[in-house]
Amino acid sequence: MADDKYPHRVGWIGTGRMGAALVARLLGSNVDLWVYNRTRAKAEPLADKGAKIVDSPAELAERDIVFTMVAGPEDVLEVTIGDEGVLSQPNSRPQIIVDSTTIDGPTSETLTERAGELGTAVLAAPVSGNPKVVKAGRLTSVVSGPMKAFETALPYLELFGRKVTYVGEGDEARLVKICHNLMLGVVTQSMAEITVLAEAAGVSRADFLDFLNDSVMGSMFTRYKTPAYVNLDFKPTFTPQLLLKDFRLGADAAREHEIPMP
Repeated sequence: MADDKYPHRVGWIGTGRMGAALVARLLGSNVDLWVYNRTRAKAEPLADKGAKIVDSPAELAERDIVFTMVAGPEDVLEVTIGDEGVLSQPNSRPQIIVDSTTIDGPTSETLTERAGELGTAVLAAPVSGNPKVVKAGRLTSVVSGPMKAFETALPYLELFGRKVTYVGEGDEARLVKICHNLMLGVVTQSMAEITVLAEAAGVSRADFLDFLNDSVMGSMFTRYKTPAYVNLDFKPTFTPQLLLKDFRLGADAAREHEIPMP
């Protein structure tokens, strides 16, 4: 049973690494939460924390707010407006869908228009971080969509981490997140290349990055990545496939807005 601070019945679709971590934060605040994941077994551990696991997105139609965090555009449409999607039931639909998947403009427009026809508001709410950042309460979110829906969903979004930034009534948050991930890829690659250069000249990776991190060029991100670079820890915190998808979306956006990005 949800408490007075979080009165809405909430649904969640997609319990991958990030989704599961965020669900755990909602459950930690006693949110009334039902969960769907394509592979049910991956969602089952959340039942021990208080979630009810369902077998299809359609079973979340009676929830007030439904969050989606899935792999990509096709998955978003499948779990929302597909045959067994959360919007497929004729007499019951959520008030708000909060989509945290990084998707392209046309897909987002398709979802928003179809949901609007059915009386459901859509918020775009991409996040910045990884499961460790979520656990530390440091995740940030960027959100756009109808202001009334944003105000309703805000208490739940604030449980994700330390900062929620609202950027407009439309689809602006999608592009903000794509720009963010372009920066992520560029900085990560640059940091790797210059570290290899310093090492080739006889400077240890640890010493070079110690200097960089305490200089004006250092940042929370370079300090966060330093242990992996020093120890050659190649365990991914964000998959190359997803980053490549976001770079393609960024290149498409640059062409659309006629912005050169060599």
